[in-house]
Parts: sequence; structure tokens; C-alpha cells
Amino acid sequence: MIGVRSLKVALVLCVTLAVSGCLFIAKDGPETGALAIQASVTRKGDANPVNFALVSINPEAIRATNAATAAMAPRFGAMARGAGPDVSIGKGDIVSVTVFEGEAGGLFVPKEGGSRQGNYVQVPNQQVDARGQIAVPFVSDPIEVAGRATRDVSREISHRLASRAIEPQVVVSVVDKRGNDVSVLGDVNQPSKFSLDPGGSSLLAAIARAGGPKNPAYEETVLIQRHGRIHKAWMTSIVNDPKQNVPVRPGDVIYLAREPRVFMVFGATPTPGAIGGQNNRRFPFSSARMSLSEALATAGGLNSYRADPRQLFLFRFESREVLEKGGTDASHFPNATVPTVYAFDMSQGGTFFMADAFDMRDRDLIFISDATANDVQKVLNVVTSLSGSGYYASQMSLAAR
Repeated sequence: MIGVRSLKVALVLCVTLAVSGCLFIAKDGPETGALAIQASVTRKGDANPVNFALVSINPEAIRATNAATAAMAPRFGAMARGAGPDVSIGKGDIVSVTVFEGEAGGLFVPKEGGSRQGNYVQVPNQQVDARGQIAVPFVSDPIEVAGRATRDVSREISHRLASRAIEPQVVVSVVDKRGNDVSVLGDVNQPSKFSLDPGGSSLLAAIARAGGPKNPAYEETVLIQRHGRIHKAWMTSIVNDPKQNVPVRPGDVIYLAREPRVFMVFGATPTPGAIGGQNNRRFPFSSARMSLSEALATAGGLNSYRADPRQLFLFRFESREVLEKGGTDASHFPNATVPTVYAFDMSQGGTFFMADAFDMRDRDLIFISDATANDVQKVLNVVTSLSGSGYYASQMSLAAR
């Protein structure tokens, strides 16, 4: 009789606590109803109340937020619109100067035809000095060449020889590039420093000379240090858009940095470690563009024993402008950036298409709420525990007698 009485007491106690709200049911996070109340009411007395927008997902909202996601990708701006430079002569370069004359008997070509062949003379190769100058025979002053194109230097030398040589024509070429250096560093296979060829080089060609990136393109960010400024773009943007494959300029420092994007998943999903051995709830992106449906698949999907498919939420910061474009009234939010919760009802077939069209961002947080039936099971577990304790107590009481 004592065991039965203990069981009855335990059952009554559990029911009373559950009805009165005193029985706390452990959860991983909020439900739709709680989110709706929290989103519309800022509780008084909170030191730092967080007011957020709750958005039921729809095609209009997806279009607005995806456009904002695409615009967040770092890209080269005005630098991508500039024309490629003519690679100039640099200090330290070895240059060759060849002078042609219109006929024999001039300054460089003697009248005696048998004494040499051709109507030109090859000036010995020389290195551009620290002042950026070279010397040419029969030209009184040194020629400034550093920072100039070879054709410009050729014209100047021809002009300065015109009064002494017969119809002089000059060809200037760079024999050995030792200036106009470009450095490629960071997350590449062979960090290197090299001189630009006269024809120039594109950014991807320069990266290729350094052995290419070590990691997938969607994890790499490319930074160019030029004239005291930093220009940044994603490697995938450079690969997919020819305009982003900008010409490299002398003095550029190119740095590749690995910046993997991640997302987090909480709530009613498979136990961490059960999917692919990943013992965490933080997952890296596996491609340049990742949809919500791909993110859920990476995390193992919804737990069929716990999850409520009607209550899937994605947390991120969104701008008021994007919320307004998506059909949400955000006028009452004081800041330009609004904490936002997108709600997905995965019990509807059409929501799967919207989840596959919804683009993920770095640091997005996904939460799947527990089903109500799971809460009932938790209560029953408490009842079973208390009834077991009561039975054990009654047995101990009988043994004591």
C-alpha cells in the first residue's frame, strides 16, 4: 500500500507542477510562440533588451536577403575598371640600345661597306643606375629611363641624335628585368617575388607563378597592397568575373589569406559526432554559395524523434532596407542593422524549395525546435523517475520494519 501511495503522490506532484508551470522542461531554444511574443514586446527592466524582427519566409523576403548576401562579397571596385599599365623600365634593369642609320657614312655606320655588315650599331648593355639613368654615345647628358616605356626612350634618343646621325632610328629593349617587382605571399604554394614582363600580367597569372592557392577558392581572400591602400576580393569572384582579374602593377604586393566561412546549427538535429565524425555544431561552408537546405544536410538534417518541422529558425543581422524590400515593416527599429529571425515551416512541401533558394552567410545560426510530443515524453520521464524513487523509499520502509 505504501508503494501505491508513493506512486500516487508522485503522479499528483508531477501533474500539479506541470499544470502550475513550476515544472521546467529542458529545451535547446525557443518556440514560434515565444519568439513572436519576444519579437513584438521589449520587456521592461531589461538592462540591454534585444528587439528583433520575426519574418515568416516568403519568396519576396528571399529575393531581398539574397541580393544583400551577394552584395556583401568583397570585390575590386574602381581598380577593376582601370586599364592595364605599360610596364616601364625600372632601376636596376639591364637595357639594350640599338641605333640604326639611314645610310652609310653617318655617325655610327662607316662609308667602307666591307668593314662591317648592316646599318646599325649595338651599344653595350648597361644597367639603369640608382638615379634611373643610362648613357648613350654621342648624347651629352644621361637619358632618364626609369618609370618610362621603352618606346618613349627610343624616341628621345632618336631625337637627340638627329643632328649628328643620318636619319637615326633607335630600338631600346629590356634584356633583364630587375626592377618592377611584384610579390605574391600568404596562402600560396610557392611565395615569390618577380619582375613584370613588358607585356604585363593579370592577377591570376601572378598567383599562378606563385604555385596557386593552397586551399579551395571559396576559402581564399585576395588582398592587393597598392600605393598605400588595400584592395580586397574573394578568389571565387576573381575566377568567375573576368573584370575582377585585374592587371598587376609594378610594386604590387599580393597576399592570399584563408578565411573560411562557417555556420552553426542548434536544437533538434542528430547528436554531434553522429554525422561524419564532426563532434561539434559549427560547420564550414563547402562551396562558394551554400543554401539553407545544403546547410541542413551538412548537419544531418532534422532529428525525426525530436524535431518540430514547423519550427525551423535562422538567426542573422539584416539591414532595415532589406527587411523593407522583403515586405517587413522595420520602421520601429532604431538602428540601421536589425537582429532578424527567419522562420521556416518545413512541414510544407513548398518550403523545401524556398530553403534551397535561401543563401547562407558567414556566422548564420540555425535552430530547430523540439516537438511538443517530446516535451510530453520529458514529463513522463520525470514521472517515472519520481515513481521509482517512491517505490524504492517504500521498500526501504518495509525492510526497516
